[in-house]
Amino acid sequence: MAERPWLKLYPKGVPANIDPNVYPRLTDMLDACFKKYRDLPAFIFMGKSITFGEVDRHSNHFAAYLQSRGLEPGDRIALMMPNILQYPIALFGALRAGLIVVNTNPLYTPREMRHQFVDSGAKAILIAENFAHNLEQIIGETPIKTVILTSIGEMLGIKGAIVNFVIRNVKKMVPKYRLVNTVTFSEALRQGRNFSVKPHESGPDDTIILQYTGGTTGVSKGAMLTNRNLVANMEQIRAWLAPVMPEGKMMALCPLPLYHIFAFTVNCLAFMSVGGCNVLIVNPRDIKSVIKEWAKHKPNVFTGVNTLYNALLNHPDFASLDFSNLRVAVGGGMAVQRAVWERWRQVTGSPLVEGYGLTESSPVLCVNPVDENNRVGSIGLPVPSTDVRIVDEQGNVLPPGRDNVGEIQAKGPQIMKGYWQRPEATADVIKDGWLCTGDIGYMSEDGFFYIVDRKKDMILVSGFNVYPNEVEDVIALHPKVLEVAVVGVPDEKSGEAVKAFIVKKDPSLTAEEIITHCREQLTAYKVPKQVEFRTELPKTNVGKILRRMLREERAGS
Repeated sequence: MAERPWLKLYPKGVPANIDPNVYPRLTDMLDACFKKYRDLPAFIFMGKSITFGEVDRHSNHFAAYLQSRGLEPGDRIALMMPNILQYPIALFGALRAGLIVVNTNPLYTPREMRHQFVDSGAKAILIAENFAHNLEQIIGETPIKTVILTSIGEMLGIKGAIVNFVIRNVKKMVPKYRLVNTVTFSEALRQGRNFSVKPHESGPDDTIILQYTGGTTGVSKGAMLTNRNLVANMEQIRAWLAPVMPEGKMMALCPLPLYHIFAFTVNCLAFMSVGGCNVLIVNPRDIKSVIKEWAKHKPNVFTGVNTLYNALLNHPDFASLDFSNLRVAVGGGMAVQRAVWERWRQVTGSPLVEGYGLTESSPVLCVNPVDENNRVGSIGLPVPSTDVRIVDEQGNVLPPGRDNVGEIQAKGPQIMKGYWQRPEATADVIKDGWLCTGDIGYMSEDGFFYIVDRKKDMILVSGFNVYPNEVEDVIALHPKVLEVAVVGVPDEKSGEAVKAFIVKKDPSLTAEEIITHCREQLTAYKVPKQVEFRTELPKTNVGKILRRMLREERAGS
């Protein structure tokens, strides 16, 4: 774009552009921050702190172990665990070994796991033992040969033994499993000490992360994120938040899972790159534990989604916390509601800054200013080195103005290389270098962007994308179902919830049967919260079911 009107509203000190090539490889950034901040705490989990130097040493051992198992540069490794100390060590170790990391949601069902592991061609996995029983069911159908198991308390010393006893024997959160030829994470680190990491060639355009995302067809696709993509987005975030991120002095509370692209880039990369310490929270739904960690560490920065902010504000103990160190809270993953935005500022005295992005953009495209220009309801201004525009259905660029609504498109060094082994899908979303987001919005006269609608069919449940086709495909497998359509409906807790409209094949079918069936096949947030039976579903003249009419019918009721 010849003109970037948003630059006039950039906070003082934020540059118009960043250098996406400041580090040729993400591991070069890691080496620099490990050296610079060696003695500072990098991550804290359940009271256990590890320094940058310790992460450096452990990740080198893990890298050496992976190479000793015959894994070569370009091979894929799945990381499947919640927020525990093992995650960043394994992440950085895998990258140092030249592997491509496949971030995997530990709540995935065996069906979802199988698709991701087969599609990515993953040869190795590090998985928390809590989910090993699911891996056991499908590992024979995948290319995975190297299995490394870990436990929640494995890095916590004596306390870890107590934590694991409670998890395994009291809470019974580790179902029985049988996997052969496995090794524990600790043993992998021990074995890795006997080897040196072999150097490998890697450049800015090499893929280092496969971050899976849903698609409008319901098929989960791996976004290929390169060294340059992640270095660029890290630099963009650093530049934008520099006023509230002093080097070596920042404490961030991290309840969002690091396997999710938001926390992955913002917390694990950008915050760490300035010597910040991330306090990891294993379960963001456990609001008591979030409040407990807040009281203990008094964070400067907090990252979350609207539903988490809302839950905190509605907890009786939250308002009594000490917010004197809090500089900013960042909201992503879903729209921040006005009521939450206003109440957050009122209770904490600090801004709640909404941003916008996609997995395909590493993810950050726009962020609100961390100053008096922070606007509720807006997704903010494009970050440095990023162009954003609004186009009509013919691809014509629309001028600013609330009435000029069209698709949001973006261009910048953070835009993915493409979808893994899906050139046609890539061509559908990247056109002449512009990422077609599918989100509908407009740009104000001064350069702020606003979303008025999302991808037509996508449902956003607590910040996670749910695509109707996938849920419909699962429901359609039930022998008593004739037809099904899935849409999103408003929900106070999760923003949106999944609702299924079903035409019965067998009159005896009940809503409980559908929900039970879905729980066996889908991650919890994808399972329909509401089921409504109909005698027929609205269709086009060629027989395509019209979800749009069901949504409009709901909105008009």
